[in-house]
Amino acid sequence: MSVVPHAGNGKITVPDILSRKSLPLSAFPEKQRKIAILTAYDYPTARLLDEAGVDILLVGDSLGMVVLGYDSTLPVTLEDMIHHTRAVRRGTRHALVVADMPYGSFHVSLEESVRNAVRLVKEGGAEAVKVEGGERRIELIARLVEAEIPVMGHVGLTPQSVNALGGFQVQGKTIDAARQVERDARAVEAAGAFAVVLESMPRELAARITEKLRIPTIGIGAGPDCDGQVLVFHDLVGYATEHKPKFVRQYANLSAEISRAVASYCEDVRSGRFPSDAESYHSAAELRERIPARERS
Repeated sequence: MSVVPHAGNGKITVPDILSRKSLPLSAFPEKQRKIAILTAYDYPTARLLDEAGVDILLVGDSLGMVVLGYDSTLPVTLEDMIHHTRAVRRGTRHALVVADMPYGSFHVSLEESVRNAVRLVKEGGAEAVKVEGGERRIELIARLVEAEIPVMGHVGLTPQSVNALGGFQVQGKTIDAARQVERDARAVEAAGAFAVVLESMPRELAARITEKLRIPTIGIGAGPDCDGQVLVFHDLVGYATEHKPKFVRQYANLSAEISRAVASYCEDVRSGRFPSDAESYHSAAELRERIPARERS
C-alpha cells in the first residue's frame, strides 16, 4: 500500500488519501497523517501551494465569491469550473486536484451529471470531483464512481443549498439535525466517496462522524478532530476578503501588503522615481552617437 509522499516527492493519489485513514500513524513520515487542503483557482497560486506541500488543491465553486465577485456560488457555471481547473492542473505536480461540480451541473439527470463530471476530468484535468449533498446524492455518487471518477462528498452546510437552508448557518445544532448530518455522511461513504467534507457543524458532531467513518473527513468550521482541514486560500492569506468566518485562521495579510506596494508604485511613477536609469534599457554606444540628444527647452 502506498504511503503519502513528502512534499515534492511524487504524486498524491486517491489511494494515498484513503491510506491516511486506514494506516497506523507510525506508517507516515513526520506524522503526515492529517490532510492539508486549500482552494486554488489559477496557475500561479496552484504552483505556490503545490510547492509548499499542500496535499489536495480544491478548485472550489467558491471562486464565484472570491474571484468573480458574486454574492454566492450559485452563478458559477461548468465552463467557469473547467477553465479554472485547467489552469490549476497546469500548475500542479504533486497535489491531488479536486474540482467542485457547480450548481446545476448535477441536478437535471444522472446522464447529464456524469457527462459534466467527465468534462471536468477530460477538459479540466480534475483527478476527482466534489459533490454537495448527502442521502439525496447517493445514486449520483455511485454512478460517478462506477464511471471511475473519484468523488469527494460534502455535507453539513452546503453552500449551493443556501436558499433552502436560509443562509450560511451552522448545521447539526439540534438532535434531529445532527442525526441527519450523520446519516448524510454515512450515505456518502456507502455510495463510494473516498472522502467527505464536513462544513460548519459542532466539533462534537464532526468528531463522532470522523470516528464512525472509514473514509477521511475534511473539516471546515468543524473543529480539529477531522482527518484533514480545508480553507479558502484567500481567507488564509487575507487577500481581498471582506468577512472572516470564526473558523478561519489568517496566516498573512496580503491585502495590506498589496495596497502598500501599489501606493508606493503610484507615488514613484508620479514623482518620476520609477523607472530609474538602472531599470531602463540602453542603446549600444555607437548607436547612441547617431541618436540626436533630446531637445532641451
